Amino acid sequence: MLTLSILLQATAGAALGKLGAAMGAGIAALAAGIGIGRIGGTALESIARQPEAAGDIRANMIVAAALIEGVAFFAVVVCLLILFIQ
Repeated sequence: MLTLSILLQATAGAALGKLGAAMGAGIAALAAGIGIGRIGGTALESIARQPEAAGDIRANMIVAAALIEGVAFFAVVVCLLILFIQ
């Protein structure tokens, strides 16, 4: 936590740091939405091409979407911490 506060003090200004944190949270959420959308789209295409492999494709899609959601949630939490700690 001390390192985070040192990094926050090194920024040019508090307003600029808060703007960056807010933009970072928005970009993380947007990128996660795009990633999960692409996973869902390609999974549906794969199931349409090979219906017999639908169970395996669906399971892999859910695992990949959960991992992306976890990373996006972590990024949003870090950005919100920067936003409110500063």
